[in-house]
Amino acid sequence: MANIDEIRKIRIQKLEAIKKAGILAYPEITKRTHEIASALKDFSALNKSKKEIILSGRIKSLRIHGGATFLNMEDGTGTIQAFFNKNRIGENGYDFFTENFDIGDFVEIRGILFETKTGEKTLEAADFKMLAKSLLPLPEKWHGIQDVEERFRKRYLDLIFNKDVKEKFILRARIIKEIRNFFENEGFIEVETPILQPIYGGATARPFKTHLNALDADLYLRISPELYLKRLLIGGFEKVFEIGKCFRNEGLDRQHNPDFTELEFYWAYTDYKNLMNFTEKFFSTLLKNLFGSQKINYEGREIDFKIPWQRIEYNVLFKKYADINLEEINTEALRKKAKEILGSSPKGEKAEIADEIYKKLCRPKIIEPTFLIHHPKGSAPLAKEIEGDPSELARFQLVAAGGMELVNAFSELNDPIEQRARFKEQEKILKEGFEEAQRMDEDFIEALEYGMPPAAGFGMGIDRLVALLTDSHSLREVILFPTMRKK
Repeated sequence: MANIDEIRKIRIQKLEAIKKAGILAYPEITKRTHEIASALKDFSALNKSKKEIILSGRIKSLRIHGGATFLNMEDGTGTIQAFFNKNRIGENGYDFFTENFDIGDFVEIRGILFETKTGEKTLEAADFKMLAKSLLPLPEKWHGIQDVEERFRKRYLDLIFNKDVKEKFILRARIIKEIRNFFENEGFIEVETPILQPIYGGATARPFKTHLNALDADLYLRISPELYLKRLLIGGFEKVFEIGKCFRNEGLDRQHNPDFTELEFYWAYTDYKNLMNFTEKFFSTLLKNLFGSQKINYEGREIDFKIPWQRIEYNVLFKKYADINLEEINTEALRKKAKEILGSSPKGEKAEIADEIYKKLCRPKIIEPTFLIHHPKGSAPLAKEIEGDPSELARFQLVAAGGMELVNAFSELNDPIEQRARFKEQEKILKEGFEEAQRMDEDFIEALEYGMPPAAGFGMGIDRLVALLTDSHSLREVILFPTMRKK
C-alpha cells in the first residue's frame, strides 16, 4: 500500500494532467442549481420532469466498474449517489474522470435524477467539472485512529467523518442563539467591552500579558468583562449582557481551556436572591426551547433541571464533605488540613485555601442542579456581604453533573471605600505568592465613586454549558479548535 507521500506525489501528477488539459483545477465558482438536500426533497418532481440540475460537493466514495462508475458526493446539506456512464459522457471524458479524480476532490456534476433498481436516488452525470483537487487522501476509517487528540488537532477531518461532532457544533450555535433571544426578550441590551485591558480584573485568575507598540504600553487579555460592564451600570444602562472570549493563563483539563466563551450579564436594582429565580427561569426556558424537556442525560446520568433547585449554604456543604467547620477554624489550621488533603499548602488566605479543599472534596458530590450560597468573605472581592452577617457573601454558584460549575453570581459591591479595601487585601496576597489575586484598579474605583446602583451580576462559561447539554466529557469536544500541547 502506498504511503501518504507517494499518494500525494501521484495526485500532484494528476493535478498537472488537469492543468495540461487546459482545465482549471481550482475554479472561482460553481454553477450549482440545488443543494443536495433540496434535490432529494424535490426528487419526484425533478425525476418526472427529467430536468437537468447541477450539484456540487466532495467525493466521499468512488467505485469504478469498467465503463460505469458510482460515487457518493456530499455537501453541507446531505449526500447523494452519482452515476457515470461511458456511453453518456463519452469515452474521452469518462477516461479523464477515472484517471484524474479521487476521493476527497470537490466536483460539480450536471445531470438528471433517477432511481436505481435498488431504490437509491441517483444523479446520472452528463458532464462534470473539478472544483478543488485534493492532494492528501482522506483517512478511510477515521474512527480507527488511536490518537484521540488528533481529532482535535485536525478538526476539519473530524467534522468530515464524524456526523455526531458536526451536530454538536450545530447545537452549540442554537444554544447561543437561544441565549441571545432570552436576554433580548427580558429587556437586556447586548454590548461589547475591551478584550485588551490596561489592568485585568473581574475574576481570580492569571492573565496573558502583551505589549502595544503604538503606545509603548503593556496590556492584558481580559480574564472577565465584569468591571467594564459595571461601568455601564454607572453610565445609566440597567440591563446589559455580553457573550465573548475571555483568556486565563492557567492549566488545561476537561473543564478548562485558556481561551473560552463567557456569558456575563448585570442587572441594576436587583439582588442575588432574585437572580437565583431568574437563573431558574433562564435554564427552564433554554431547555424547553432546545429539547422540550427539563431533563438531560450526561455521562450515563439523568439530570433533572425541574425547578425549584436545591439551595445549600457553602459552610454546611463544607462541613458535610470536608468535616471542617469554617466558622471555627483559623487560617493556619486550615492550611495544615489542606496540606493533609491536597498534599501541598495552597497560597492565599482562608477563603482561597477553603476553595481548594471544596473543589477536591465537596464540589464533585453535587449531581442535581444546586445553588451553593453564602460563600465566605474573601472568596469574591467584588461581591457584597450579606446584610447583618459580614462573614458571608451575597453570592451563589450553580453546580451540577458531579461538580460542573456553571454559574457564578452575586450582589455587586458598590461601596467604593470597601472596594478599595478589598483590592488592597488582594494586592497583599499577590505579594505573598497568590498569583491569581485581583489587582487594584484605580479607574474602576473612581467610576464607583460617581455612584453605581444596587445590582446583581452573573457569569457563565458557554463551553461548559454546551458540554453539559451535548453530553461531552471535555470542553475540547465542544470548542472547534481547542488549545493543544505541542506534539
